[in-house]
Amino acid sequence: MQTAINTIDWQKSELLPVIVQESSSNEVLMMAYMNKEALELSLRTKIAHYYSRSKQRIWKKGETSGHTQSIQEFLLDCDNDTLLIKVIQEGVACHTGRKSCFFTNIETGKTISEAQVDTAALYGVIDELYHTILERKNADPQSSWTAKLFAKGENTILKKIVEEAGEFCFAVKDDNEEEIIYEAADLVYHSLVALGLKNISPDRVKQELARRFNISGIAEKNSRES
Repeated sequence: MQTAINTIDWQKSELLPVIVQESSSNEVLMMAYMNKEALELSLRTKIAHYYSRSKQRIWKKGETSGHTQSIQEFLLDCDNDTLLIKVIQEGVACHTGRKSCFFTNIETGKTISEAQVDTAALYGVIDELYHTILERKNADPQSSWTAKLFAKGENTILKKIVEEAGEFCFAVKDDNEEEIIYEAADLVYHSLVALGLKNISPDRVKQELARRFNISGIAEKNSRES
């Protein structure tokens, strides 16, 4: 295994581009990255593991959805810096619920395939909303509120967060349950837009919350102030 890992030209980059192909049809399903640890896990388990640049961590493909990839073959290119893996795909490869991540014709803008599964049920509404927000980045500001926020820029996005935080506080103060829920949803949405602006996955927020789980709030605050 170590010999295989050492074959990679890691001096070019710590992240190895990986093209993922369905073994039975040779259809390209997705493109991702592996670092040394992800490649080692993939070689050892024959289940695809990648390094997520947005989540900043190793992730097993299908860890949430169950749509795993069983690797049948590892193929290295002539420059030793790009990997092609042939897999048996369980379920679908794309987080949008489509079989392949390549479904938009760049010349026409048309979608050539539809979602096969309900991704909100698989990944949760926060992850689904975040990826929808990212998709809206380059949409028409005249037809998308999210695209309009991105077009107006950082100051507008941050102003909306401050406004929504204030409205949420007023709703709590008024003890209006429906308004509390409504304003909390607005605050979460606009916070996700800000995360999307900086390309920070909400998974990293979850990781930070998990890190703090067994740390008292006082100790955590003191650690940031020291």
